[in-house]
Amino acid sequence: MSAPVPKKIVVIDDERAVQATLTAVLQRHGFAVETAPNAVQGRRKVEEMKPDLVLLDLGLPDADGLDVLRELKAAQPGVPVMILTAHDSLSNAIEAIKLGAFHFLPKPYAIEELVSLCGRALEQQALVAQTVKLEKEKAQLQRKLSAAEEQLAPVAISRQMREIEQLIARVAPTQANVLLTGESGVGKEVFAEQLHRRSAQAGAAMVKLNCGAFPANMIEAELFGYAKGAFTGAVTAFPGMLAEAHGGTLFLDEITELPVELQTRFLRVLQDREYRPLGTTKSLPATFRLIAATNRAPAAAVQDGRLRQDLYFRLKTFEIEIPPLRERREDLPKLADTFLRRCAHQLGKPAPQLDPEALELLRAYPWPGNVRELQNAIEHALVLCDDPVLGPRHLPREIRTPGLAPAAGAAAPVSFVDAERATLVEALRRAAGNKAQAARLLGIHRTTIYAKLQQFGLSP
Repeated sequence: MSAPVPKKIVVIDDERAVQATLTAVLQRHGFAVETAPNAVQGRRKVEEMKPDLVLLDLGLPDADGLDVLRELKAAQPGVPVMILTAHDSLSNAIEAIKLGAFHFLPKPYAIEELVSLCGRALEQQALVAQTVKLEKEKAQLQRKLSAAEEQLAPVAISRQMREIEQLIARVAPTQANVLLTGESGVGKEVFAEQLHRRSAQAGAAMVKLNCGAFPANMIEAELFGYAKGAFTGAVTAFPGMLAEAHGGTLFLDEITELPVELQTRFLRVLQDREYRPLGTTKSLPATFRLIAATNRAPAAAVQDGRLRQDLYFRLKTFEIEIPPLRERREDLPKLADTFLRRCAHQLGKPAPQLDPEALELLRAYPWPGNVRELQNAIEHALVLCDDPVLGPRHLPREIRTPGLAPAAGAAAPVSFVDAERATLVEALRRAAGNKAQAARLLGIHRTTIYAKLQQFGLSP
């Protein structure tokens, strides 16, 4: 195995004694070091070497160190720069940090402290580089997924689904609020994505928030954002979902789970088109298109006090009810075939043919979990099937045995292999329980992590 390539550090300082001392110390700790006595040579060294870290003195003979810092951060923003100076002043320190310096270290300094800070700076640089790489990979994956999703648009064979497809095509280009209703698993989120992709906001973000995935005392902060110090635990500022949805689409799933007092505040946002993050006094523009969804009957939710009537009227500019799978069984063969091909691709295996007897079992099943349960059943069958034909024996037990099928509207059974749950657990393990980091590893939003934790019964 070849030895690891040493990290490269450029020292820009006009004092020869400082150059010699830093070179000896840093080389002893395994770094490759180059020095420059002035700004001109320093810029050249940085451009040629593409270092991992720059140590910069503010008191250079041919330029102001802060100007050099500004130039270095503009040319190579990912490279950390640590300021070393004998001219210690609060104003210099503040300006250096504003310009992006990693740290401001006044002379004289302890060598041990300097070496420790170099290590921290390089760790940060590696993390930034990894984040950039993950973002690029995520963008590539999202482009591929978008192309795949266009091919896997909701199947519209039945009359009900054809009518919904036509309505979505007419509503999507408008700015109208849309309320999607229907049982759990009918595909409300898929239709919300269709509305976004066909809208004028398609080039911007679609931000999703499951209103039932957060404790009541947390969801307001997630939605509106907050300033640093707005409440205990707010150690950094968080922009919030409304800010992330700027110019795009905000999808509020399970809107009836939004606390009623928060519904009042959100209604004001829809009316005034502005909001304030927690702990701030400045109003920000609310420039998003709203799509909401619920698996409850909205009128009943209003009657039960779960949904404010005035908010309901605001949401239902267009109300689209997605029928359960059992009421549109003519869509089932095409849906099964679509999931068969997609899951086979994800598993890296050829898609088998669906045995007619297996298809009849699928037709006869009541599908209490709707389209989501069908997709999971197909995935279960494909994991077990290594044959060119997918038969009844590969299907989940409750589908093979009609007497075990739950009544329509009951909770869907979970007897299939849940690869998604295992993936989530593994990501959280790798991220040491940090949900934001796990979300980055999976390429999803951190609110989705909370929703999945609740879905799988895992402790936050």
